[in-house]
Amino acid sequence: MTSTETTLSAQPTDAQPAAGDRRRWFALAIVMTAAFMDLVDVTIVNIAIPSIRAEAGASVSQIQWITAGYALAFAAGLITGGRLGDIYGRKRLFLLGIGGFTLASALCGFAANPEMLVASRILQGAMAAMMVPQVLSIVHATFPAHERGKVFGLFGAIVGLGAVSGPLLGALLTEWNLFGLEWRPIFLINLPVGIAGLILGSRFITESKAPRALKLDLVGVALVALGLLMLLYPLTRGLELGWPLWGYVSMGGAFVVFGALVAYEKRKTARDGSPLIELSLFKVKSFAAGIAVQTVFGVGLGIFFLVWTLYMQTGLGWSPLKAGLTGVPFSIAVSVAAGMSVQILVPRLGRKVLQAGALVMAAGVLLYIWESDRYGMTIAPWQMALPLIVMGVGMGLIVAPLTDAVLSEVPREHAGSASGLINTVQQMGNALGLGLVSVVFFGEIPDKLGFAQVGPAFADAFQYALGWVAAVMVTIFLLMFALPKRPAQHVEGAESELRSVEGPPVEDSSVEGKEPELVS
Repeated sequence: MTSTETTLSAQPTDAQPAAGDRRRWFALAIVMTAAFMDLVDVTIVNIAIPSIRAEAGASVSQIQWITAGYALAFAAGLITGGRLGDIYGRKRLFLLGIGGFTLASALCGFAANPEMLVASRILQGAMAAMMVPQVLSIVHATFPAHERGKVFGLFGAIVGLGAVSGPLLGALLTEWNLFGLEWRPIFLINLPVGIAGLILGSRFITESKAPRALKLDLVGVALVALGLLMLLYPLTRGLELGWPLWGYVSMGGAFVVFGALVAYEKRKTARDGSPLIELSLFKVKSFAAGIAVQTVFGVGLGIFFLVWTLYMQTGLGWSPLKAGLTGVPFSIAVSVAAGMSVQILVPRLGRKVLQAGALVMAAGVLLYIWESDRYGMTIAPWQMALPLIVMGVGMGLIVAPLTDAVLSEVPREHAGSASGLINTVQQMGNALGLGLVSVVFFGEIPDKLGFAQVGPAFADAFQYALGWVAAVMVTIFLLMFALPKRPAQHVEGAESELRSVEGPPVEDSSVEGKEPELVS
């Protein structure tokens, strides 16, 4: 057995009382609800963007920052949030994150101007960065390998449900204009959910930490934040500012900062064993390849969802509700395919399922381009259903099994750091995609348009942007050749036969962060 292949000490069957088992499933429901809230918050904002732009008088740059600012703060803080959970306790950081997220949602809902909304969204992203990494790390630390397939299948279904609920809720709340608040209820709806999660989480989630003492790498935190800011800020504001020279210098300098980060983390590992980023994780082929796929996948999604919303509401002149209902087939397809991929397809077909997902999604994007070009401004929601279903199936085949594949061989002591990295690279890709909207969408729209020219210009820009999304899917397909052909087994998964004889495993979530003894 290698050093990472640890065997959980066997316990008699009655060592796991029924109440304890119920507690971990209650805890799962609570953290999944928080993940759902985060997912809904992203999609609910997308559908309301045109309304925010009209009612609040936000500029193109501010519109991008309402989405990209959240993604940037989220990406910059995720690795730190995951590591803080390892050090100070995953339950503690989860509760702090969900409380801060709820407060930031209230600030977004009562924002007096676009600047305050952008600032509140950045705060909301920072709080989500504390909350979200704990979801995967609590699951990883609480559930044994043989149960995680079921759990990640549920996670995939939650992703699909969040994709369904977000646009519909955003559309309904915007259309209803509750109490004359226009778009503001899309943020205020988080308040009762967040408060309930805070109360129930404090009761049912059991604390867990890394088994050995770790320290927070403040220099690493600063380098990650600086590198991401130097890369993403010029992308987001470049078009508005006329692509100044300092923007290109900043983006080039970002890669120098990332290089310095890697060098520093190597020294930090050798010195005290408490780096912000566990570089040793990248020696695991499934982890390194999965991280690359997550990054590029995030770029494609960041581009698609924003330009799709602008195309339907600004280009075609549809109401938020009509646009939200149009997205329902896509969301249902994601949810169904995500559940099937983990439970049925991946155990039998392995990597081919993920690669098929990339090609299917690319096919859906190309079909969407063709239909948009053929039907022009007269295109109807039902005509969009087929390409959206195809795209949704493709996305569902990727999103749930990819997360499981990336985490499958990660040692428990680095669960928080690894899950933070997974979410970071996806959000970094998402923010990069949102920044690229300036180039691949707004860059294709002339500065001055007559009323009759707006629709055709937005439709043409939409088709151009989707060409980039299709290219991203093909790139993902090629990157997936680096993934293992068969589903990777969790490090302790080889002990399943031993469990059936000696009794159920001890869960890695004991009180006050003292984890069960591991026997090498």
